[in-house]
Amino acid sequence: MAVASVFPPGVAFNVKPHPQRTWLAALAIYCRAPVITMLFLGFSAGLPFLLVFSTLSAWLRSDGVEVAAIGFFAWIGMLYSIKFFWAPVVDRLALPILTRAFGQRRGWMLLAQGLIVAGLVGLAGLSPVGNLGWVALFALLVAFGSATQDIAIDAYRIESADDDVQAAMASTYIIGYRGGLLAAGAGALYIAASASWDVAYMSMAALMGIGVLTVLLRPEPKRASLSIQLIHEPKVRAFIRASRGKPKLLRRLGAWSIGALVCPFTDFFRRYGVKALWILVFIAVFRISDLAMASMANPLYIDLGFSLAEIANVTNIFGIAMSITGGILGGLCVARYGIGPLLIFGAGLVMVTNLLFAVLAVVGNQLPMLVVTIIGDNLANGLASAVFIAFLSSLTSRAYTATQYALFSSLMTLPGKFLSGFGGLVVTSQGYPSFFVIATLLGLPAIILAIWISRDKQLVPTPKPA
Repeated sequence: MAVASVFPPGVAFNVKPHPQRTWLAALAIYCRAPVITMLFLGFSAGLPFLLVFSTLSAWLRSDGVEVAAIGFFAWIGMLYSIKFFWAPVVDRLALPILTRAFGQRRGWMLLAQGLIVAGLVGLAGLSPVGNLGWVALFALLVAFGSATQDIAIDAYRIESADDDVQAAMASTYIIGYRGGLLAAGAGALYIAASASWDVAYMSMAALMGIGVLTVLLRPEPKRASLSIQLIHEPKVRAFIRASRGKPKLLRRLGAWSIGALVCPFTDFFRRYGVKALWILVFIAVFRISDLAMASMANPLYIDLGFSLAEIANVTNIFGIAMSITGGILGGLCVARYGIGPLLIFGAGLVMVTNLLFAVLAVVGNQLPMLVVTIIGDNLANGLASAVFIAFLSSLTSRAYTATQYALFSSLMTLPGKFLSGFGGLVVTSQGYPSFFVIATLLGLPAIILAIWISRDKQLVPTPKPA
């Protein structure tokens, strides 16, 4: 079912089949410097997340802040879902001093990390009661810095290595991210219990030094300068010709705006033609089954009678271990077999493991079944996430990495998160087993589209020979 090519000459995709890597050669990818780098940048990305969510909520409640007020702090998370609005700025705007000294990607990462540290230090110096406005302001600063750091790290990762290494980089990123979540979750709570919340947040600010040190030690990816990229854009050149005689500042601002805001999107549709719409649909539905059911997982555990301690122990021990294992397996398998077959396998595995929740809902309070469910769900999601990140990275133009990837990653989560809001209504009317079966069936379009995409050799890179 190969689809006719709509690509212009010179688009950098691996069209000819290559011999598969040996398992040893695939494993050796994890020893490469760019892959190891993502372990530490993943930690830096995961650390701030909980510090403005569950950990912050625990601090506010323990200090006597009303639950109703704490609920409004959940809105801070919206910054992560709309980061594509300022991604063009991160992609194209050169920062004074930082860009010249460290490069476009490293400069923006350092700025974002500075914002995170400033926000955490600000929070550490506050007493929540009577200062909720300042708490919200510093939490917003942390979240904005964190989302900006995510944009810069994604661009840095894509530009640092070839497509066949992206899954391995994604898996080490996931491992590091999980480590950051552990430090900001259990680690911060432990420090707060033994010392104070001020010490906990100051400690987390100090841990951001891991990301800062990584940025300082690693080189900037090679890429054309922003001015060279702009002047090679036909739309930019056309604007410059049409605006002759206009004020110089207006012409420069217009050229920058076209290059930063218009070209990333026209570039994607120019390269993929009519396929682009189906690719965007595939991105939107790949994780819809998993995300749609996520909101009802914890209510299911509680309604079945599992204790909070049981849920925490199983999800922390088995969940994190299996998520890391799945990420590593995803990176190995992509390096060995390529992205195409793993897209189908990952979509199918996520869909099948969602049925484990339906089985758990039927059998009831059975701890072994809870363990099996958590293992299956996290293993599938870890593998599928690593594979899908590699796929999205291969779609992204090296000229517009930050903007295009931010758009892809936002599109990947929004439909599933939207549908998850209706989960409670479905459970109320149909019950847990039917809900999880319905959520499972939502994964069928992803499998169908994955089969189509895997057969188009221009959409998925094939593994290079060892």
